[in-house]
Formats: sequence, structure tokens, C-alpha cells
Amino acid sequence: MTPPGRRALRTALLERRQAVAAGVRRAWDARITEHLLRAFPIRAPLVVGFYWPMRAEFDPRPAIRAWRQAGAQAALPVVLAKGQALEFRAWWPGAPTRKAVFDLPEPQGTPVLRPDVLLMPPLGFDAAGYRLGYGGGFYDITLATMDPQPLKVGVGYELSRLDSIDPLPHDVPMDIVITEAGVFPAPWPR
Repeated sequence: MTPPGRRALRTALLERRQAVAAGVRRAWDARITEHLLRAFPIRAPLVVGFYWPMRAEFDPRPAIRAWRQAGAQAALPVVLAKGQALEFRAWWPGAPTRKAVFDLPEPQGTPVLRPDVLLMPPLGFDAAGYRLGYGGGFYDITLATMDPQPLKVGVGYELSRLDSIDPLPHDVPMDIVITEAGVFPAPWPR
């Protein structure tokens, strides 16, 4: 069950992010993409798990395009059921997809892949690398099943930085957070 304080925090963080002008977000996205590509020169045969952006999230698709051109594979999550781990399926431009939760595209009939690197969108994040998501727990459930763990990369905006998300026992910290301000290995100095 989600603590009431977390619900209010999620709402406030989402409203803050959505209030930023689209042109400003595009500029931030360009900087984050530069940081991603410089920090992670991903090549074949690595698999990068990513998300389709919604609700004014950072758009990872330009980075995915560059990594795919360098030979990496991309994988989008597929929601199997509430409370279950996500399945990651191969994605490429033109891959067969269907509209799923939140009208997001989910690959259909493409190979199931295990990400080596997993890009995750935080609503909020803290200096210990913990991520506050939308509350479904899908990433935490998924990460709890993965051995070895992928490199967990949070990609978001500085306006989402918090002193602490007050992590719960099931929360899994990210290894790195990338914002328009730079690349921050977790935990980083406060």
C-alpha cells in the first residue's frame, strides 16, 4: 500500500514537471542525451531496456537511435499483469506493437531480451539513488527478479531531485542518475 505522503509527493512532482515549457524540456532532453551518449558508448551486443516517454518525461528515443546505429539492441517493457515483473521485448522502428497501459506501445511477437542497461524515468530521485516512480512497483518487482542486475540508469530532470524519497524496504536504488546537469553515480555527495 502506498503511504499517503508518497501519493501527494508524486502528484506535486508530476505537476512540477508538466509545468515546464516544452521548449525548455527539449533543451534539457538534448543535454541529457549528450550526457548519456558520452557516458555510455554502448555497442553490440548490449541490450538497452528503455521506456516510451509520457507525462513530460525525458525522451530517450534519440539516445536509443544512436545506440541502435552502433549495434546495440533496444527493448521496451511489456506489462504482463499487475504485481508481476515486466517482460522486455525487442523493439526497432516499425516493430509490431499494440497500444497498452497508458496507450504506450508494447512490442508484440518480438524476442524477449534481458537488458544489460535499463533506463528508468523517475518522478523523483534522491542522493542515495532511490527512485520514486508512479507507484505501480513494476521496476522494483522486475529488478528483484534479475540476476545479474542490469546497470540501472535513472534519467530525469533536476527539478525532480529530492533530499530523500524515504525509501521503502522493496525500493531498489539506481546505479546512476543522469539529468541536464550531468552524470551522478549513486550514492553521490550531497
